[in-house]
Amino acid sequence: MTKASPDCRFCGEALDTLFADLGTTPLSNAYVTAEDIAENRDTAYPLVVRVCPHCFLVQAEEVVAHSDIFDRNYTYFSSYSDSWVAHAKRYAEDMERRFALGPESLVVEVASNDGYLLQHFKAAGIPVLGVEPTAGTAEAAIAKGIDTRIDYFNEATGKQLAAKGSLADLTAANNVLAHVPDILDFVRGFTEILAPDGVATFEFPHVLNLIRLNQFDTIYHEHYSYLSLLTVERVFAKAGLRVFDIEKLPTHGGSLRVFACLETAKHQPTAAVAEMRAEERAAELDRLEGYTGFQEHIRKACADFRAFLAKARAEGKTVVAYGAAAKGNTFFNVCGITADDIPLIADRSHAKQGKFLPGSHIPIVAPEDLVAAKPDYVMIVAWNLAEEIRSQLAGLERDGTKFVVAIPETRIL
Repeated sequence: MTKASPDCRFCGEALDTLFADLGTTPLSNAYVTAEDIAENRDTAYPLVVRVCPHCFLVQAEEVVAHSDIFDRNYTYFSSYSDSWVAHAKRYAEDMERRFALGPESLVVEVASNDGYLLQHFKAAGIPVLGVEPTAGTAEAAIAKGIDTRIDYFNEATGKQLAAKGSLADLTAANNVLAHVPDILDFVRGFTEILAPDGVATFEFPHVLNLIRLNQFDTIYHEHYSYLSLLTVERVFAKAGLRVFDIEKLPTHGGSLRVFACLETAKHQPTAAVAEMRAEERAAELDRLEGYTGFQEHIRKACADFRAFLAKARAEGKTVVAYGAAAKGNTFFNVCGITADDIPLIADRSHAKQGKFLPGSHIPIVAPEDLVAAKPDYVMIVAWNLAEEIRSQLAGLERDGTKFVVAIPETRIL
């Protein structure tokens, strides 16, 4: 007999409560070629998110193997975002001061991508090690002189590194906690690799902002989890870690930076931890009521953007897009937007240029091609980088082009 619903990947409870059903969409970073489209190789998969009634882990079903998403062809390179690299530099400087890091320390980043963060520690003379499963980005980091292990991180990896003496005074894991299907096995790796008083930091988009600001476009297959502090603390406790500090960050539409350590470490909890727990409880993230009604917000956002496109078309206005980000692929596919609606999208990543967005088949061009098109409107897909993108396209804005975002609602900037 087939189960009516899957089980929570953390606590095993039956997942009977729907959070969002986004239909069938392609993988968000699976950019396609003209040949792929001609051969009908643009595959789509169900994208359904449920919430656990026990631990309140919001989670997508694993319909595609983790290793099939994060492979050599993975096209997200962190260094293409100037603001993200600057964010990483500030983090490195802050951590170096706060925890007195120096030449005798070791900083390990899990999901180190192309070395966008570790390069700052290395420049300060602090030994670094990256762990990154996607060979293309890892090789870019190695080319920068960043010692990088090409591997998935989990408890076994942590044990292997610890056995070699690689105990970390600081670990960083930015926007990866949501990307692992077995979240407990992943976190247990940090328990293995941390020095006795080492610090593990994790950054992740806060599910509270996802709900409040209708950030449904941040839901895609490679995001297996959507996280609150209340749930993260449950996972960490089971893995042998405790949270001692929290920072709110503006990145990715509103993120948390969580500081954790081993249970026996010296770090004392700050007031920020209790304050965030209270804020989440006030938003009912400790009960199912806090997660209801999201589907209607998705429907309205799509309807509003389609109405904007229809009005622009009726007025003879051209609408293009900037930023071939994963969130855009969710948005366009869920809302039924195609190249007939938006004829081109620009992106700085050479790995994406010349390809097409999955599903919508909008062609990806260089930013110069977008500028040459002199559009009436540019939809900023990566709304979290809106100001950075507007500054890059300031010349267009001076000539009358207007910028539009569609999350949490369609509006002209």
